[in-house]
Amino acid sequence: MARDSEKEPGRLKTMWSIFQMTRRNDKLALPLMLLAFFGPIIVVTVLAIVFRQDVLFLVLWIISGVLIGLMLMMMTLTWRAEKIAFAQIEGRPGAVGAVLKNGLRGNWTTSEMPVGVNPRTQDAVYRAVGKPGVVLIAEGPKERVARLLGEEQRKVKRIVPNVPVHVIEVGPDSDLELRRLTRSMRRLKKTLTRAEVMAVANRLTSLGQANLPIPKGIDPRRVRPGRPR
Repeated sequence: MARDSEKEPGRLKTMWSIFQMTRRNDKLALPLMLLAFFGPIIVVTVLAIVFRQDVLFLVLWIISGVLIGLMLMMMTLTWRAEKIAFAQIEGRPGAVGAVLKNGLRGNWTTSEMPVGVNPRTQDAVYRAVGKPGVVLIAEGPKERVARLLGEEQRKVKRIVPNVPVHVIEVGPDSDLELRRLTRSMRRLKKTLTRAEVMAVANRLTSLGQANLPIPKGIDPRRVRPGRPR
């Protein structure tokens, strides 16, 4: 019990820091959080009055509204904080690797380090293996990363010729936002079983990974946006 009580102030301090960072960088964050908190309370109170229940019933409805409001407020804070964090790292070398490492769960095998890289431009290609097959994610402008992407496609098809290969591009000229990358990957049609995913991932490890002169990745949940000018 004593150990739990020691940890609790740390969590509260962390949440407060996240709130302060979000409020400084997002003017809509606080109004949306207040709306998320008070909205359910107002709704359940009005409903309780309309149906003219007794006082105890009214109190229970208000308590339920407060709990729902707290949950929605925390969800809103998380949503706005992550949006700011992703905006700060988007376009930076290693951002895709960080998203893959922290955002993919379940039957996915991936790495925050790219499998192909252009040392001069820092354009990179990342690889993930899941039930949809092999997914190659290009980080950089389309024209500049096309050659690097083509090389990785040929390597994968040589090692696992019967496995579907999907290509996703994340860059300044791509319509896909970095924060929607993992969601886009999960929507791909699933064709492999869990055992096949492991088998394909093991075979592809023979390709190795690039020795990169770029950061290992940026954690979008830990990045601290700078203060607005």
